[in-house]
Amino acid sequence: MLNGTRTKYDQYTQQIGKLNGVTDPSRTFTVAPAVAQTLRAKLQASSDFLSRINIIPVVAQEGDKVGVGVKGTIASRTDTRTKDRAPRYPGDLTESTYRCEKTDFDTLIRYETLDAWAHQPNFQPLIRDAIVNAKAMDIITIGFNGVSVALTTDPVANPLLQDVNKGWLQHIREDSPERHMAGAALKKEVRDATTGRVTTPGAIYVGPGTVGTEVDYVNLDALVFDGIELLHENYREDTDLVVIVGRELVHDKYFKIVNAAGDRATEQLARDVLLSDKKIGGLQAVRVPKFPKNALLITTLANLSVYEQIGTERRKIEDNAKRDQIENYESVNHAYVVEDSGKAALIEAIVMGKKPAA
Repeated sequence: MLNGTRTKYDQYTQQIGKLNGVTDPSRTFTVAPAVAQTLRAKLQASSDFLSRINIIPVVAQEGDKVGVGVKGTIASRTDTRTKDRAPRYPGDLTESTYRCEKTDFDTLIRYETLDAWAHQPNFQPLIRDAIVNAKAMDIITIGFNGVSVALTTDPVANPLLQDVNKGWLQHIREDSPERHMAGAALKKEVRDATTGRVTTPGAIYVGPGTVGTEVDYVNLDALVFDGIELLHENYREDTDLVVIVGRELVHDKYFKIVNAAGDRATEQLARDVLLSDKKIGGLQAVRVPKFPKNALLITTLANLSVYEQIGTERRKIEDNAKRDQIENYESVNHAYVVEDSGKAALIEAIVMGKKPAA
């Protein structure tokens, strides 16, 4: 690290310590509440998708979901001369709880990268944004691909962070199987003894052909129309429903990057939500990073949340001369929550084309 870079890096760590009320940020410390709130805002601003869902601070590691859906009716009338009025809960009292799990977001930046940034007047924001952007993408990746909570994760065996935490799709599979069509994992192909046709149990075949024998649905519109029926009846006509689609289901030409006006680099980075020029099954089609390539999710973006447990934000910044890099160690307790399970339907294992013939 160059001497000028060292001076700027020391100023950066001193500022981190000052903001959090600690003298030595190279020792593990609890992030100050005001700083944690600012970082949550920066995290959402770094991604168009994260800005459209909820990142909610919660006090308890486990508890009831924060969001309340409207599954029942509340309008009534009571003759109070004979009985008391009885208020009713508009949501579902059987909704599952959440549990925040500790997640490490540890990053490194090489000395040569810091040296390249040192001449920039925004040296400190460059370091912060590099860390925030990496964290944002990992949160999205876990949300759509996480299936388990391992004591020690394996990024080689699970490159999509499948073992870091249970994401939104896994909660639908486990907590709301009635709103889940097809299996997430394809089973071994089998050959029909009568027709000789080879099929994959659990897969959904979509395309031109005879429904039942050659395909399951003639197009994605028909599949989405059917998928809407998996939602609770109170939500099937909601105008804010969207269908998040995998990248192998709809051609790239039907999507465009949509975001508010702005050409600064940070604003360009936030543009990770792709909206289709065409609707699918009457719903706005959306594509977001790291979503499974052969799946559909019907829901509202506001129905997806990340809970962050207050007071669990830990951090340490270390200068590792043995590796010619600085290392940022962060951890926080997160939960991925589908606020109202009745407003989410997951369809997986979609194959575009006819069932394989013998």
